[in-house]
Amino acid sequence: MAKSRRLSIAEWVRQALTAARRREPVGDAGKKLDIVRAAARHTYPTADIDRMLHEIESGYGVADRS
Repeated sequence: MAKSRRLSIAEWVRQALTAARRREPVGDAGKKLDIVRAAARHTYPTADIDRMLHEIESGYGVADRS
């Protein structure tokens, strides 16, 4: 493989290891699910989308959309 790509074996190995690392999931999937489940148990403020956008924009000093 290295020869066909005109790479040294060392460079081919480095590239293969880099590609393998990118394919591996980062972190434990179970821990990530636990975090998502914990977040889902909380209540967060919600509102009508137009009202939320208005509140966000008014915080940025954007002109009133009404």
